Amino acid sequence: MSDTLYAIGDVHGQLAQLETALMLIEKDGGAEAKTVFVGDLVDSGHDSRRVIELIMDGLAAGRNWTVLKGNHDRMFDWFMQTPLRQDPHLQIGHSWLHPRLGGDKTLASYGIDASEGRRLYEVQREAFDAIPPAQIAFLRALPLTFQHANWFFVHAGIRPNIPLSEQFEDDLLWIREPFLSYQDRHPFMVVHGHTALDAPAHFGNRINLDGARHDDALSNVSFPTLQIASFCFGKDAFCYVPILGVRI
Repeated sequence: MSDTLYAIGDVHGQLAQLETALMLIEKDGGAEAKTVFVGDLVDSGHDSRRVIELIMDGLAAGRNWTVLKGNHDRMFDWFMQTPLRQDPHLQIGHSWLHPRLGGDKTLASYGIDASEGRRLYEVQREAFDAIPPAQIAFLRALPLTFQHANWFFVHAGIRPNIPLSEQFEDDLLWIREPFLSYQDRHPFMVVHGHTALDAPAHFGNRINLDGARHDDALSNVSFPTLQIASFCFGKDAFCYVPILGVRI
């Protein structure tokens, strides 16, 4: 079994790309490879249901995976609550079902029509009938953070200079500033997703894995001792991008 720890960025319902990433990880690190998902399993892509099923099945089979919660995973969970909960971070006039957020595609993967003009309560009622409660319970129970040696994994980031025990859930799931512009060292290397880039990037005090501006892109990174290797899955090709000489 490899000592390498692997991390997978925002999946967003991209089943084929996730399967490719997991295949490459297993080829490199074996079936017992330690892998961290930094959240946002759902939305935007067309296969959110099957992504959740794949990950739940893998965990049930004993895969050495740690799966964190992303803001989109929480929005899905909140949509399935009674009364329905709206995330206050959304823009006025938007809901989780807005095409920009991708909740409509997540529901479509369960056979639910969430197109504009439908009544929200009707869509939610159909969701209650179609979506297995175990899948929502799985998303609801996902942890927010994971620490391994000097690596700290979280979906969006942290509020700088605040102890971990005092971090707010909303920041861990949603933060951009002042986290993204903060240039001093954190007590650990922060590995996160949430903020889309053209490719995964190392910023000295953090690594952003959400190198997925395309609708069908996904990123994963491995963490050996002296090298970071990132795999970027674009629309037409697989690219291997080694980032060498980074001491961690």
